Amino acid sequence: MPVHTRWSDLDAYQHVNNVEMFRLLEEARITAFWRHSPDEVGVDWPTANLETGPSSPSHTFVAGQQIEYLRPLGFTRQPVRVELWIGSIGGASLQVCYEVHDGAPGGFPRTGPASGAEPYVRATTTIVVVDAASGRPRRITDAERQAWSPFLEDPVTFRR
Repeated sequence: MPVHTRWSDLDAYQHVNNVEMFRLLEEARITAFWRHSPDEVGVDWPTANLETGPSSPSHTFVAGQQIEYLRPLGFTRQPVRVELWIGSIGGASLQVCYEVHDGAPGGFPRTGPASGAEPYVRATTTIVVVDAASGRPRRITDAERQAWSPFLEDPVTFRR
């Protein structure tokens, strides 16, 4: 998932602030999992099947996050590559795994193997799918599970 850094993401040390790194992951996660309107160009991601937003029947809540910073990420005009995969799919939740890498000039494929370069960050987010009307977790549907299962791989292994 390509995500642009912003000048305002930097801290006094001239690298992306730790809190802003979570925002980069959030942007990638929303693009990867939330269904987009048909008039949006270039958002045909195979995993984007959750209808969500203020008036949608489902919401996604973050139940937990863990991040490991491996090296500083400075400002770049090229988008960074946020590689996402699913570490586990439960009844109403899934674990989204990430690595943040340098972007590639000219773009990069939407799906495929990791870039192989040393990542800036490794992280996980546990997401719970919630029924908007009741506010309670809802089961992941067969269609959602079918769309996400091809991206199920080993979860992130943290150094500590």
